[in-house]
Amino acid sequence: MLDELLGRADLKARIDELEEENRHLERRAAAEEERRAEAATARQEAEERVNRLEDRIAELEDRVGRHDADDADDADLDFRGVETVSGDRLAAILDRLDSVETEPEAALTAMVDDDRRLPEAVEDAFGGHASLVGRAAPCLAVADDAGLVSAALAPPVAPDTFTEWADGFRLDREWFLPTGRFALALVRSDVFALGTYEGRERVDFEGFESDVKSDHSKGGFSQGRFERRRDAQIDDHLEKCEAAISAADADRVFVVGERTLLGEFEDRAVATAAVDATGKPEAALGDAFREFWTTRLYRI
Repeated sequence: MLDELLGRADLKARIDELEEENRHLERRAAAEEERRAEAATARQEAEERVNRLEDRIAELEDRVGRHDADDADDADLDFRGVETVSGDRLAAILDRLDSVETEPEAALTAMVDDDRRLPEAVEDAFGGHASLVGRAAPCLAVADDAGLVSAALAPPVAPDTFTEWADGFRLDREWFLPTGRFALALVRSDVFALGTYEGRERVDFEGFESDVKSDHSKGGFSQGRFERRRDAQIDDHLEKCEAAISAADADRVFVVGERTLLGEFEDRAVATAAVDATGKPEAALGDAFREFWTTRLYRI
């Protein structure tokens, strides 16, 4: 009664209405923020799929380019077989090739790059099948003057180009297999993993994830600002990756991961390679290790 006389009843009713409206707006804001977070997550996952597809497209385009460069007369030529080998199987193949002994300067070993210009020695040794070496390049080609051995191997750690005739094949185990003490780093836009190894055994591990996806979901800024903020976050992530790699206690460092990021580490890595390993750092590093230490064997 007193509130009505003093005119406070209407004010209290209005306050209740405004508080209810405020709660409604807060619920709408929370729902909108959740929607943006889901959209940002979906975008990040799509970008990761795009990166994997771009890597695959680049590989296929390179293969098509090599086939197009072959002469028409070589159209019917093909490898006797192609196999991806690693571990004990690869070690056994290398041992078998090491066991080959010939007369002096009767065994050819040549590291061939992929510029499609074959060394004259490779042309002579492989004859009409030399174009297959070009298809397999970059590769280590091996052949003997009797034609008993004719193959090419694409090692994970390719040496500088060379051509060598000797009484056996030159096959350094460090080009093909995990030997000695080394570090393998996996770098993705939001994931980093670093393993230190003695041969195949991992003796140390470091890994972390950067909160790139969740940071992107906050705020209602423009697409341009979104991309700038994402780039800044990735740059911060890469700085942490570089610091961890620089501190690695290893004789050699290999860096694998997203193809678009590998250029940042070429100066400090013995070799780099694009791999599809994803997931949590430690599990992803295991996948990356197996994928990196594989060799493509071409029987010619």
